[in-house]
Amino acid sequence: MDGTVTPSVSACPACAVAPAAADVAAAARADDSAPVLLSVPGAHCALCISTLEKGLEKLPQVRSARVNLTLKRISVEAAPGVTAADLIPEVARLGYTAHELDSGMLRASGTDTTGRDLMMRMGVAGFAMMNVMLLSIAVWSGAQDATRDLFHWISAAIALPTIAFAAQPFFRSALAGFRAGQLNMDAPISLAILLAAGTSLYETWNSGEHAYFDAAVALTFFLLIGRFLDHRTRAVARSAAQELAALEVPRALRLTGAGEAVVPVAELAVGDLVRVLPGARVPADGVVEDGTSEIDRGLLTGESLPAFAGPGTALAAGEMNLTGPLVLRVTAAGRDSSLHRMADLVAVAEAGRGRYTSIADRIVKYYAPGVHILAGLSWAGWMLYAGDMRQATNIAAAVLIITCPCALGLAVPAVMTAASGRLFRRGVLIKDGTALERLAEVDTVVFDKTGTLTEGRPEPTNLGEHPRETVAVALALAAGSSHPLARALAEAATSMGIGPAAVTGLREVPGYGVEGRCGERSVRFGRAAWVGAEAGADTAAWLRIGQEPPREFTFADRLRDGAAETVQALVARGLRVELLSGDAEAPVAALAQRLGIEHWRAGVLPAEKADRVARLTAEGRKVLMVGDGLNDTAALAGAHVSISPATALDAARTASDIVLMGGTLTPVAETVETSRRAIRRIRENIGISNVYNLIAVPLAVVGLCTPLIAALAMSSSSITVTLNALRLRR
Repeated sequence: MDGTVTPSVSACPACAVAPAAADVAAAARADDSAPVLLSVPGAHCALCISTLEKGLEKLPQVRSARVNLTLKRISVEAAPGVTAADLIPEVARLGYTAHELDSGMLRASGTDTTGRDLMMRMGVAGFAMMNVMLLSIAVWSGAQDATRDLFHWISAAIALPTIAFAAQPFFRSALAGFRAGQLNMDAPISLAILLAAGTSLYETWNSGEHAYFDAAVALTFFLLIGRFLDHRTRAVARSAAQELAALEVPRALRLTGAGEAVVPVAELAVGDLVRVLPGARVPADGVVEDGTSEIDRGLLTGESLPAFAGPGTALAAGEMNLTGPLVLRVTAAGRDSSLHRMADLVAVAEAGRGRYTSIADRIVKYYAPGVHILAGLSWAGWMLYAGDMRQATNIAAAVLIITCPCALGLAVPAVMTAASGRLFRRGVLIKDGTALERLAEVDTVVFDKTGTLTEGRPEPTNLGEHPRETVAVALALAAGSSHPLARALAEAATSMGIGPAAVTGLREVPGYGVEGRCGERSVRFGRAAWVGAEAGADTAAWLRIGQEPPREFTFADRLRDGAAETVQALVARGLRVELLSGDAEAPVAALAQRLGIEHWRAGVLPAEKADRVARLTAEGRKVLMVGDGLNDTAALAGAHVSISPATALDAARTASDIVLMGGTLTPVAETVETSRRAIRRIRENIGISNVYNLIAVPLAVVGLCTPLIAALAMSSSSITVTLNALRLRR
């Protein structure tokens, strides 16, 4: 042997890979107490839960199995040494596809400390609110004098520590803003809570008839509900990113001259050889060196059919190897892998803040001092009118509570996060926080041709018009060339079940074509002039057999999946669609006619593409540019918003605001529609907040709302806008 590691072939593939699988299994379960986590995308109902849990628990090596339907995940407590590779076939026998998740990655990235903290404070506030409400009922029922005062003091003993603990998120935020010289949205919230609690304590100290500890605690409770719902909405995209990161394999089977070794993925380097077993995930980006198999890319790109993988096939980390063992040469691993880069794009998307968010922040910036002024004027007005400090203070507290800008603060981020999470689950990465806002404004879509609307690969268009014997000769000649048209003809003819004719003496003439002899006749396949034909407008290769007239084989660029449907959907939405291409006029015109695009230009240079986008912008149009090549980068950067497919060059993806993870253009139209719906939801939420204030504030100012009623009204508006935002997830 020369030292090259070559996988052996066995009549029993499972037998061939069993020792290696056992090594991986032993390394994978270093911590035997950790559950095995499996992602089950097909689980969707109560029957799925029952089928999976009962089916797995029948296995002797499984102690318990629990399905989380929300996360579509199974947590399996199993005997030591049992791994995901052992359980995935069992899940398949139950009728479901399962994928391994890295429990360490989920623990590291999935610990939601903020959510747990809010949940804990919300629970304390809710429990305290119920108890204070019970005491308040006794007061409302007619308790007088000492009995009333006792209930008030007990309420104070419950409410004041609760507020001090549960309302800390609002107090800390308001204090931070105050130190920075700003009044943020938590300033009026904190003041309202403190004023309600302080007024109640003052009333209790002076044996007053009314105390509003219940209102102060209820206000805190409902505000925490709104804050928690906002946090959970934002966590949708984060959880998707964590699931994506958890698809990364923690260990890999590295091949060396001494044999095989199980190593952490972090130790892989470019150029290493790794073996990927059937049923395992690809640990790093790489190119197949040996073996053939089928690859499931569904969780990464949304492709429904497995893809063939053989020598020379490029694979990405996180893809599932289905049928046969592969040897992969690593081209990128760890943080450099495509899977990790996609997760980073999601993180960038979450950090962005759109123009509408800035508008909401500016409203709150002026809204907060306005609320304080209104509350102060209400207090002063009632002091002048009634001369009763208690009544004036209660009304001022009610005004502060009812005008808390919680709903306004939730109106925008909840919608944008819900929309980003929805699109991410459909294979669309939003790189820029303002992208959806700008996308909702577009009225013109400009497409590049090659690599965007088409795959950049030619396919024969008239192969069936030629006799099979003629195609067999063309196939024999094409097999001897690496030209794209020759490869396309060979692939198409082979798929039709046509075999090559007996052609000898094959010789490729660079720049012209391939020639040889078929029996006693010379044969040529290549350029028109070389075979004695007149070139037409179509992309074509010509075949001449002996003295027969040359035969034309025409080709067209293969349409990208979903291209026709996307163009039709955009036109149906009233958008102007243009095609700009550097290709020759004939193929561009043919494609435009095929897709129904009225406005097109051929032979366009990169600078001319950018100029055309700039000219459309100067005309007042909002342009969406969809492109993939280096020649599209300037146009992508200059457009109002831009989209690139995942197959685009790095420069194009960097210049784009949105990246399509899959190989189809279908999500483009859905993304446009989702962006428009998101903006409608934002406007609805701001409208809900404004209508609420127009109705509620006058009632509070004239004294018709107690602090308790104000707390309930304010919290209901916050919950309303949050639920309205969550409608985008459907």
